[in-house]
Formats: sequence, C-alpha cells, structure tokens
Amino acid sequence: MSEKNHPRVVIGAGEHNNNPDWLQTQESELNLLNRKDWEDKFAVDSLEAILAEHVWEHLSFEEGVKAAEVCFDFLKPGGYIRCAVPDGYFPDENYQEGVKVGGPGPADHPAASHKIVHTYKTITSMFEEAGFQVNLLEFCDENGTFHHTDWDEKEGFIYRSFRFDHRNKDGNLGFLSLIVDAVKPEQ
Repeated sequence: MSEKNHPRVVIGAGEHNNNPDWLQTQESELNLLNRKDWEDKFAVDSLEAILAEHVWEHLSFEEGVKAAEVCFDFLKPGGYIRCAVPDGYFPDENYQEGVKVGGPGPADHPAASHKIVHTYKTITSMFEEAGFQVNLLEFCDENGTFHHTDWDEKEGFIYRSFRFDHRNKDGNLGFLSLIVDAVKPEQ
C-alpha cells in the first residue's frame, strides 16, 4: 500500500511498537512540525488514525498545538490521534525524575529533549486548541489517583500503558502513560 493511501500512521515508531499493519515513521521522514513532509506523503482528510507513543513531550505546548493542527488537516472526519505521554500527576518520584523537562542526566539520555510533562489538563487543552475532541483513556488526577477506560489495542497499541507495560505487575503500578484519543469532529 502506498503512503498516499495508507490510512494508519505511527509517528516515532519505537522498539515496543506493536502496530505492524500501520505505516511506521521516524522524525527524519515525517516531522510533526513540517507540513510539507505530510503533504508529500498523504492527502488532506485521508488518515483514519495517527499513533504517537511518547513523542509529544518532545514538543513545547505551542509546538504541540501546531503539530496537532497539522495532523488535524490530514485526518478524516472521525479520525483520531492516539497519543501517550509521560503523566505529570503519576505519584512516583523516580518516574518524575526520569521524565522531567531536560531529562535526568546526560544530553544523550532519551528524556533530555523533553520540553513538557503533560497532565490530563494540559494535553486536553492542547488538542482542543487544535480543534479536537479529547477522550481520556489513562491518566492520573491531581491526587495521583489512576483512572482508565478500556480501550482497544487494535485501534493503536501503546506498550507503556496500564495493561501492557511489564513494570505493572500484581496490582502495582510501575510505569504509566497519560493516554488520550484526540478525535477530529465529524462536522
């Protein structure tokens, strides 16, 4: 299937990506902030779904809105972005140290380029500003209480999630993501 006709896209496909029938991309070939990259690969209103697992935290809030606006244009009405990011309300000091803005250590650490640690409020606001309706799938609230809604992994598998991350065992939460579906309205 050509890229122009591929309905589902993974942004920043990582090592735990389990979406084999989706088009797998990296920043060097499909930059969220470069509309021309998108125009070269896809038609406007052509995509059913975009998956981004631990990508949006590498963008500032303003860049996140711009990236969401680019994605919005290429999604079909009713299409969605399934987005997972580190959760700023997950009450684990080691986790927060590892995901903080600028990262926990050397410049080559994966978190060194984190520009924001989202909460359910900031990510909802960011996607709503770009025109999306947001459905919260997994998140912690201000009190650190974890909330989740059942979601279908066939509609976008997220490894770093309540159900699939190996660090979550025997009722203990070792690693969570804030996960949302940002849906382009039908009208």
